[in-house]
Amino acid sequence: MSFLEFVEGPLWYFAVAVFLLGALWKVVGILRLGRKADLSIPRASATVGAVRSQFLHFVPHGGFTFRTIYHLTAGYMFHIGLFLVLLFGAPHVIFAQNNIYALPWVSLPYWGFVVAAQVAFAGLILLWVRRISDPVMIKISDKDDHIGSWLTFLVMLSGCMALQESVGALRATHMLLVDLWLIYFPFSRLMHAVTFVFSRGYTGAFFGRRGIVP
Repeated sequence: MSFLEFVEGPLWYFAVAVFLLGALWKVVGILRLGRKADLSIPRASATVGAVRSQFLHFVPHGGFTFRTIYHLTAGYMFHIGLFLVLLFGAPHVIFAQNNIYALPWVSLPYWGFVVAAQVAFAGLILLWVRRISDPVMIKISDKDDHIGSWLTFLVMLSGCMALQESVGALRATHMLLVDLWLIYFPFSRLMHAVTFVFSRGYTGAFFGRRGIVP
């Protein structure tokens, strides 16, 4: 078995298993925490507040618009670019059809892949620059934040380098980093990609019950 076959075979399936089980364990742990009984008289619906919160915070609003516009713009650049590359990049579509599902799937043209990747790179770099330059972000950031950012960057960079598939070692390096990223994901702050739904919902329900829009 070659190294490429190992990282795309046994190690890949192990990483996916760790990713899914770890994420499930984290979500179950959050749900089991529950919440204290709220004895106050409700002024509005907590459920409406929870649902509204999920969508309201996708756009800047209120007095925080100016302060959050940089973070919001960079965040959208990174996440939308990464979403397009991950789900619609031709190499990913082919790999998924061979290893996960066999459904027909539309892939981006080469130029679309390049544009989406560059947007994702720009967004990730801008977010990391803010993390190391903003006084507040410096204080609340730790090794986990930086490891997650750099590991994601290396996964994306190695993927772009392996795009032509002219050198097997580049593809193997990319897959190794992907496997490491999947294993690291559920035990790091990268899990915010899943847990943000719960945090927003809880906050929205808390304030919604009191008739306040956070």
